[in-house]
Amino acid sequence: MAALVCIVVLLALTGHSSATYCICKDGVGDSALQKALDYACGAGADCAPILQSGACYQPNTIKDHCNYAVNSYFQRKGQTAQSCDFAGAATQSPTAPTSSSTSTCVYPSSTR
Repeated sequence: MAALVCIVVLLALTGHSSATYCICKDGVGDSALQKALDYACGAGADCAPILQSGACYQPNTIKDHCNYAVNSYFQRKGQTAQSCDFAGAATQSPTAPTSSSTSTCVYPSSTR
């Protein structure tokens, strides 16, 4: 019983989170990122936040917009491994993408 209590306390102290994100890989060319972005937005992702008036428009880069789109798609498709591949352009991550964007952009970490 004491071991179980220690494990629970340890998990609480480490701030364990089960959130999973899908992000575009570093080192992937803009063409592949644009294809992933276009596919995600056309196949069910909520891409309104990366439109010009959206909370996640800035920074206006293919990589940042790709991160938002593939993550939205991944969340909406149930966080399956197949929904975060995009022909090798994306991968799963335990942390949300980082950018120089303001705090107005929030990446979903579960189905919305």
